[in-house]
Amino acid sequence: MDFELRRAREKLEREQKERKERAKLKIEREKKAKQEALRQREALEAAQRARRLDAAEAEAKANQQMEEDRLVGRGVIFSRMLEAMPYQGNGDKIKLPPSCFSELSEQGAFDKGPLHFSLSVIVKDDLSETMNSGSQNRRTTHAGVLEFTADEGSVGVPPHVWSNLFPAETSMLPMVEVRYVWLPKGTFAKLQPDEYGFSDIPNHKAVLETSLRQHATLSEGDMLRVNHGALTYNLHVLELKPSSSVSVLETDIEVDIIGSDSNPEKANHQVLRPLTFGKSESGAVEEGNYMYYKFVIDDGTWNRISPGDAKIEIRIEPQTQDGDCDIYVSKHPLLFPTQHQHGWSSHDVGSKVLILSSKDLSLGPGTYSIGIYGFKGKTKYQASVNIQDNLKPKVGQQAVSSSSTIDADTVECSNCKHYIPSRTIALHEAYCRRHNIVCQHAGCGVVLRIEEAENHVHCKKCGNAFQQGEIEKHMKVFHEPLQCPCGIVLEKEQMVQHQSSECALRLVICRFCGDMVQAGTSAADIRDRLRGLSEHESLCGSRTAPCDSCGRSVMLKDMDIHHVAVHQKS
Repeated sequence: MDFELRRAREKLEREQKERKERAKLKIEREKKAKQEALRQREALEAAQRARRLDAAEAEAKANQQMEEDRLVGRGVIFSRMLEAMPYQGNGDKIKLPPSCFSELSEQGAFDKGPLHFSLSVIVKDDLSETMNSGSQNRRTTHAGVLEFTADEGSVGVPPHVWSNLFPAETSMLPMVEVRYVWLPKGTFAKLQPDEYGFSDIPNHKAVLETSLRQHATLSEGDMLRVNHGALTYNLHVLELKPSSSVSVLETDIEVDIIGSDSNPEKANHQVLRPLTFGKSESGAVEEGNYMYYKFVIDDGTWNRISPGDAKIEIRIEPQTQDGDCDIYVSKHPLLFPTQHQHGWSSHDVGSKVLILSSKDLSLGPGTYSIGIYGFKGKTKYQASVNIQDNLKPKVGQQAVSSSSTIDADTVECSNCKHYIPSRTIALHEAYCRRHNIVCQHAGCGVVLRIEEAENHVHCKKCGNAFQQGEIEKHMKVFHEPLQCPCGIVLEKEQMVQHQSSECALRLVICRFCGDMVQAGTSAADIRDRLRGLSEHESLCGSRTAPCDSCGRSVMLKDMDIHHVAVHQKS
């Protein structure tokens, strides 16, 4: 009986203990659940609070950006994310979709003057290396607008804007942000050519002005491309005033062009190396290539040359036996003389000397270019330009010489046709017939030593006399057919004349803009043809400018007539 009671009591105690443990575990689970719920609620509230703060910050930034856009655009807020599409054109004017026209028109942007836009490259999210670069580091430039004909969602970008936004080639069509901005008119610009030689262009600031007519804006850090004939120069925009981006429309800008830091020897195009009178320069030229030099005839030098007291000697001394070269000389604005375009030339075999004197009407004060052309092989040479005084004989000596010639008893030699004193004519003729021979070519009559006669030849086409070793070069230079880019085929002398005054593709200096442009055909207007204006000059001269005397807007090509008719200026 006691045994059963004890077993029942132990069972009860064990059940009570199990119930207490289960109750304790339940309480602990409920406590942990409450703590987890509290933690989750706190985390949720923290996340919601962070989202509210981010939203408030984003709203503040958006409001600030909108206010900045309103200030920058002077009340016009316009921003689009568009796909950049390159198109071939000049200047910095972009093409926008038609919907942009409507949006800008509704805000009255066209009433606020010329339209200017900032273009910034948008870094895509999949470019992990640059996605965190920040908007302030994005490449940005500015542009005007050409027309509103681009496809929706895209913007047409000319080469100037494209090269400034994307200096490196890209295989994909990038996205850009286009924002309307207001830009102040520029008052000052500091530019630096990327390569040597830009300052050699005659009136290079007028050439720069012509290039800027195709632009609406300039931005610091941009590269400005200037074309002059077949040459292209890149200019860095270093500094602008009154701001880092300015408008260049209808404004006068003071331009400071500083020298290039590049080495002339590493230039991608031909450069003019300076030559000093009396000092020689050494060089080398490969076959088919040119080396160029320049020298200046200032007023002091011209005052010595113009009366005939001195002359200019251009001398090229080859230093190699196997090579040969030619020289071509031109007066600026023709910077780089060639086989087809030049003012003076020499094709002698060996040493070459060109004499420029005041008798040549093309000579005058100014800058001249010398082109050394590699005719055969690689030629090393010494180039020099010198001023030589003309030695004039005394008048007394001239008189004595003339009187002695007149008074002498002379007889013409039947062989060499020279006048010989009569007392020695028999001895002279006997010697002359044994050793000398007269060239029988029509119009020549040169007296030659018999051993030299075989080396004396005449060109079958032009009849000029040459040494046997010179005739091959003469035929190749002067009589080999040459084709002009316009299609006509001529020999050298006719080609030089054609390309200097007749070819429609020849480059001429416009009298109105100062740029070197193709001459083109004759002007369409009969009055312009009578004035001697080319096709380009007829159009370029139609631009108006205020008269210096009365301020009236007059076409450039009519400005001289206006001065005579209105202001009685000669």
